Amino acid sequence: MRDLLVTVDHAAGDLTGQLTRALRQAVRDGRLAAGTPLPATRALAADLGISRGVAVEAYAQLVAEGYLVSRHGSGTRVAPGIAVPTARTAPAPRRPAPAYDLKPGTPDLAAFPRTAWLTATRQALTEIRHADLGYGDPAGLPQLRAELASYLGRVRAAAVQPEQVMIVSGVAQGLTLLIGMLAARGHRRVAVEDPCSPGALELLRAHGAEPVGIPVDDQGIDVDALAASGAHAVLVTPAHQYPTGVVLSPARRSALVRWAREQDGLVLEDDYDAEFLPSLRPGGAPVGCVQGLAPDRVVHLGSLSKSLAPGLRLGWAIVPAALAADFRAAKRYADLGTGVLDQLAFAGLLATGSYDRHLRTLRPRYRSRRDALATALRRTLPTAEVRGVAAGLHLYLDLPDGVSEAAVVAGAAARGVRVEPVARMRLSPGGPALALGYAGLTEGRLTEAVELLAAAVASS
Repeated sequence: MRDLLVTVDHAAGDLTGQLTRALRQAVRDGRLAAGTPLPATRALAADLGISRGVAVEAYAQLVAEGYLVSRHGSGTRVAPGIAVPTARTAPAPRRPAPAYDLKPGTPDLAAFPRTAWLTATRQALTEIRHADLGYGDPAGLPQLRAELASYLGRVRAAAVQPEQVMIVSGVAQGLTLLIGMLAARGHRRVAVEDPCSPGALELLRAHGAEPVGIPVDDQGIDVDALAASGAHAVLVTPAHQYPTGVVLSPARRSALVRWAREQDGLVLEDDYDAEFLPSLRPGGAPVGCVQGLAPDRVVHLGSLSKSLAPGLRLGWAIVPAALAADFRAAKRYADLGTGVLDQLAFAGLLATGSYDRHLRTLRPRYRSRRDALATALRRTLPTAEVRGVAAGLHLYLDLPDGVSEAAVVAGAAARGVRVEPVARMRLSPGGPALALGYAGLTEGRLTEAVELLAAAVASS
């Protein structure tokens, strides 16, 4: 049975006329679009407190006028082809999608494990308790927190107990909550890698924080420069620095932990692209998270945006015990908690090993695509330098000196290739460079994209 918001004034009389006019106007206004099913006359009469005959007569009149159609067995609907007024403000036309999208940050969405996710969701619906559908712990369901603590300890060498795991709607929300907590403690200056994610810069500024750029070299963030900055918190991507692709060296990891302890600082570790470290690094040597070195000084942030899909909006934060109560409160104030069905489905993937199997399927695919992109770039653009091949889902391309980064981006776009300029990621000047994602295109398509990109570089 369909619901419908329409009113009649019983004191005014002529209920049939009122209902007819109200429905006619709803169709004319576009509130009832062509093909919209209407309630059965008996149900509509009961809702409005009128006789069924009034509803039948109103429907019949509108059928006669051509506003409605009624067929036995399918009920009454708004007639097709009804012209409705054009909106005063037309929506902005959508830009056509680029033929070759090399923007970093998105996995191969066609690889989403639909069957495994459907199985896990069905199992969750079968097993979920009634109480789980209410307002629960804003930190997340205990099942998922326990599974994540086990998984992150096993795969990322995290030092974590389930009560430290907080479920969030992606890394962006986790970072937003942390910015608020830092501000409440008087810390609005947050150090960031330079260059870094433009989204992170925008998020920090939008929530009143002041990003302080710290240089990045081939070992990762410059910890000496961090110490000189005066900041008491730093956002880092040590597994695969965005965008340069550098993996934070062991010496710098130790120095970063030492800085946090000596300066009473807090490290915000975005475990960006870490899911693909074991197979993309030379020799496949795994690298653990920084949180495992200093669980009292590091907040570890992760999500499903690269491993499954960003549209799930599901992530986690491993929070030092001293901050757990404040983080839980901030999460409660933000949205009362993350959706339980997706939490249970992901917990099921972890418990059954489906998540591990999914990642093992993806790693060789992404390795092949990375190699294809790097090979094509080195062959077609020999004067450019390819970096960041050790991990992650994107490469960093230093363009030749004298080339205009903006002109290359525009020229590539004109040829149907979307690339990400590094200029918008910088807090200090730097040479022309691009960040190129490869997860969503096949090897052949990546080679074609590089040919077009090379033409854009040549004409810039």
